[in-house]
Amino acid sequence: MKIEDIIFICAMGPPGGGRSPLTKRLERHFNIITYTNLGKESITMIFQKILYAFLAGFSEPIAKCLDDVVEATQRVYNAVATNLKPTPSKSHYTFNLRDMSKIFQGLCAAQQKTTTQVLELVRLWIHENQRVFGDRMISQEDRDTLNELLNVETVNTFKLTREQVYLSERIIFGDYINGIDGENRPYIWIQDLKDLVKKIEGYLEDFNSGLKNPMKLIMFLDACDHVNRICRILRQP
Repeated sequence: MKIEDIIFICAMGPPGGGRSPLTKRLERHFNIITYTNLGKESITMIFQKILYAFLAGFSEPIAKCLDDVVEATQRVYNAVATNLKPTPSKSHYTFNLRDMSKIFQGLCAAQQKTTTQVLELVRLWIHENQRVFGDRMISQEDRDTLNELLNVETVNTFKLTREQVYLSERIIFGDYINGIDGENRPYIWIQDLKDLVKKIEGYLEDFNSGLKNPMKLIMFLDACDHVNRICRILRQP
């Protein structure tokens, strides 16, 4: 059997996380198509324009700190990508600019009524970093590494203390605490974690009221936190 005029198009990820480098013997059969990473100036310009388009109309202190938000996000991203490399047990530790864009997508969900101070924007920034990076980490040690990076930026860049930012044991943002009717629900900081648990339990009761076989779930705080993560993903376009 003779096959003619066949073109192979292959794709690969970078070596690491169980992936081996390609040998020159294999590469010689292909034309390699790739692209260079964007430079720091280009990344800064792109995300500055995005933030200013959404948040420039906010209060003056917030408008002034947007450059710092972009710079701090890049430093955290670079540190995570450098220090938390993929291994066979962490093969999904591959971070790229898509992850950074998700952080800014979360920041652009802020609203003028609920975000009037830099402190409130920093809380949202920390939350989005913990969701985009922290939720993919498989060990507490890696999560502690991320949290330390965020704490350093909070103190050095935004001149805030950890005590000012963390008024409860964890930072949670959601768009369901004031009801789930309507499309443009505000994405706000949930200050009272006990109220969060009660609200989720209430939604569960409403859901079970129309079922023959209700779901008998115990909604403790960690379970509610997981529900919050799912809600955050579902609200994104």
